[in-house]
Amino acid sequence: MNLRRALAVSRRVFMDLRNDKRTMALITIAPLFAMAIFGLAFSGEMNDIRVIIVNEDVGMATPLGQAYISKVLISNLDHDALDIETMNDLPSALAMIVDGNAWAVFHFPANFTNVTMLAHSQETEASTAVNIYIDMSNINVADSVMQVFNDAVQQTIAQSGLEPPVSLNRTAVYGQNADFMDFFVPGIMAFVVYILTTLLTLITFVGERTSGTLDRLSSTPLRESEIVAGYAITFSIVGTLQALLLLTVGMLVFGVSVEGNVVLAFTVIALLAIVCQALGILLSAVTHREAQAIQLIPFIIMPGFLLSGVFWPLEALPAWLRPFSYLVPPSYAIDACRSVMLRGWGLDMVWMDIVALVAFACVFLLMATLSLKRRG
Repeated sequence: MNLRRALAVSRRVFMDLRNDKRTMALITIAPLFAMAIFGLAFSGEMNDIRVIIVNEDVGMATPLGQAYISKVLISNLDHDALDIETMNDLPSALAMIVDGNAWAVFHFPANFTNVTMLAHSQETEASTAVNIYIDMSNINVADSVMQVFNDAVQQTIAQSGLEPPVSLNRTAVYGQNADFMDFFVPGIMAFVVYILTTLLTLITFVGERTSGTLDRLSSTPLRESEIVAGYAITFSIVGTLQALLLLTVGMLVFGVSVEGNVVLAFTVIALLAIVCQALGILLSAVTHREAQAIQLIPFIIMPGFLLSGVFWPLEALPAWLRPFSYLVPPSYAIDACRSVMLRGWGLDMVWMDIVALVAFACVFLLMATLSLKRRG
């Protein structure tokens, strides 16, 4: 293979991209649009979740007056996250959930403070319980409600001098100050590059075929490997620039932190772009028109969406489905990027993911070259 010829192909593709305003918009605006949509949708916290409190607690007499543990706990609830309404009748409060007008009911029984204090002083083995009735139809909302309540319980325990039966000392080995966006952005970077690079290469290559440009290239002294290499150079650069754009937005707009080597993260994304452009060329071998290429979009998006770990951990997949994630190239790129950006790992720790991406790239590039020879 002649590198000079491959670079000439790459230069011609870059010129075509530059002259195509719609493609340039896809390259530059689409990643920002995806980042903004996903970032705004997933970075915010839930607010104004409507809950009902039914407090029948009669308190407990102390030398300093009547004490109410329930009132302390209620005051410690996050009133920004929860839209709290107080009611006196439990059946009426439960009817609010049944009618879809509230997400949860917190019911404090009459002996709540008394049992809590006695249990703390070990004068009784009675258990303290707050009855929580909750609508679990939206698990994210339900989890948020329970998290707010648990935080309030922990704060109340600390303020009241009570001792929980078990205390936990948590030490973060990685990601001590990381939030959801720190976890999310590396996955979105890889996912967007995977989708856009594959689709851009597929549609561009099908356009080259239908316009006869590819036939004219094949009639020149250019080898099939040089044509594929030219496209690989072009779209790997495009994919890396998209990753740079996404990371810049992530750091400046969403405050994403990077613990490791940014260059290594970009190397991973560049490898993924090479894999994806070769995949696009392969897919173009089974299409004759751009309309047929569009029909392949669900088969490109869905595996990356479901099996790469971009939105939820691979451990959450059913055991029988999990092995298929190893057949999806973004899985390795996402794992490597997160390890570099969140854990600060170096090449010695993520080399297996990189080897997997290199293997995918070699196999796909070889198959793409063979597909050109067969179609030629």
